[in-house]
Amino acid sequence: MDPAETLAERCAKTAADLTVPALLHRNATEFADLPALTTFDRDDTRTWAELRDEVAELSGGLAEIGLEPGRHMLIMMSSRPEHWLVDLAAVHLGAVPSTIYPTLSTDQMRYLALHSGAQVLVLEGPAALARWRSILPDLPHLRRVVLVDEADPGDTTPETVPLSQVRSLGRAAHQADPDAFERRWREVRPEQPVTLLYTSGTTGEPKGVVLSHHNVIYQAVSLEANVSVPDHAPSVAYLPLAHIAERFLGIYNAIYRAGHVTICPDATQLVAALRAVGPPSFFGVPRIWEKMAAGVQAHLAGAEPAVQAAFSAASATALEAYGLRAAGQPVPDELAARLAQVEAAVLRPIQSTLGMHNMVWAGSGAAPIPVEVLRFLAGLGVDVLEVWGLTETTGTATINTPDRFRTGTVGRPHIGMEVRLADDGEILVRGPLVCSGYLRGDGSVEPVVDADGWLATGDVGTIDDDGFLTVTDRKKELIITSSGKNISPAHIEGLLRAHPLIGQAVAIGDRRPYVTALIVLDDEVAPQWARARGISEAQLPGLASDPLLLAEIQAAVDAANASLARPEQVKTFQVLPSSWTPESGELTPTLKLRRRVIVDRYGESIDALYGSAGVAVESATG
Repeated sequence: MDPAETLAERCAKTAADLTVPALLHRNATEFADLPALTTFDRDDTRTWAELRDEVAELSGGLAEIGLEPGRHMLIMMSSRPEHWLVDLAAVHLGAVPSTIYPTLSTDQMRYLALHSGAQVLVLEGPAALARWRSILPDLPHLRRVVLVDEADPGDTTPETVPLSQVRSLGRAAHQADPDAFERRWREVRPEQPVTLLYTSGTTGEPKGVVLSHHNVIYQAVSLEANVSVPDHAPSVAYLPLAHIAERFLGIYNAIYRAGHVTICPDATQLVAALRAVGPPSFFGVPRIWEKMAAGVQAHLAGAEPAVQAAFSAASATALEAYGLRAAGQPVPDELAARLAQVEAAVLRPIQSTLGMHNMVWAGSGAAPIPVEVLRFLAGLGVDVLEVWGLTETTGTATINTPDRFRTGTVGRPHIGMEVRLADDGEILVRGPLVCSGYLRGDGSVEPVVDADGWLATGDVGTIDDDGFLTVTDRKKELIITSSGKNISPAHIEGLLRAHPLIGQAVAIGDRRPYVTALIVLDDEVAPQWARARGISEAQLPGLASDPLLLAEIQAAVDAANASLARPEQVKTFQVLPSSWTPESGELTPTLKLRRRVIVDRYGESIDALYGSAGVAVESATG
């Protein structure tokens, strides 16, 4: 190793010529009998050799049904082994898989299929096919629909082919040309796309982010250099593979590290899966950590006073050591000894109930997390470290590491990445993790960087003297729920305002578990509508609580929700008793929403929308 070589140069050299197929070939050759993929609570473990053999079969079968190098394949299914297999099979052809959320509306599904020009669509089974049936005639590029679960002939379409048949076609193709699979994957280059991920745009129109093999492998190489976990470590995959965090950690990082992924298809079983697997690293969206903290707090509230006192003392010791580490100071031997004692006696059993007992690095990202939650978890002996990034930066662009972190920040730039602030405070990033660009409708790729290679992230922040980044705001008008879902409020608001009774609407949900709305009646239409129905109180203050009018607004919300994906749907709303004007402060002179003013002014109303009103709360995976 060249002593003058920087860490970034070493990471770049390591990642330079690698592709995902090359790494899978290495794993099947060097680690053939090690476990690769398992489903929680099932006896279905595949070794690396077995996984690659299945990928080879499916890759040949996908070629037989018309998937071509450089073209796109959409996947809409739950987290299950077949999802990993068909995704990797497409990659070995030089094709580009794209997982899309099953919660999308019909219009959104049609848009993504048309925009991507997908040649193959992979669906879970007959129920999913029924949702797509009306769209299929509109898709000129589509050649085949692959069904993972078998369907009755009457439930299929002419384009439909079962996954079992794709396997059979692949086996036959391999017998006819045994070298085809090797030839194809060896032609894949690091700069080629490895996946296409659609992310919300500020106008509601999704953007297709093109990530290369080099992007995802460099992320894995730099993560390995930043966070030391054992080789072939186990991990738990629970987020949808349409989420950049899970796609990277559950597929690409696991292949790079030859790790063992346990799929947890049911998010309600996540803690049970973590307990069973005991992973040394875990990434959780804030909602996961909040629920863990709330569960421990609820348990302690019902515990005996002696147990509560023991925990308080142990937590205080853990927080004392945590504060020193966060400040970059050493932990004195005496404190380290006390911490070891209370961890063994008090904290370790709690960590074990959460599946955190082997944790080396626990990360949080995709949305801000309250510092109070971080401190409570640190008091359990679980240091949850924030990261920051975008789909466009292959996930993490900045990271807090176990040996260098600062609470309340999102860390320092990842190895090889540069971060700076524009004049208005917008965070700009540059480096090997920045994506190739956005897919255009004609199949070309639009760059996301300026002439100097900088990506404008839309986030606003500050950087301290030690290089730690704090994200303070967003220029983009995007909601990021506590589950990490990116949602365009303007899109939701436009659908609500389509009803004539609604003059203004603002979608709420940033850092919250689901979307709600504040609605302002049209001050001309609403009184007319009321008088036409014999409602005596036809002024806005009285109408805001009128049952007949509220039923009409509910119908408008229901109509809007029908065009929205489930995480975007408005769960509940409040009709406000007065209109918004530039003079009253909620609108700009050009009648745009002043979102911060609205959130501050109507804080109590917003909090009430998230009270115990019987509204179903979105799960961690949405």
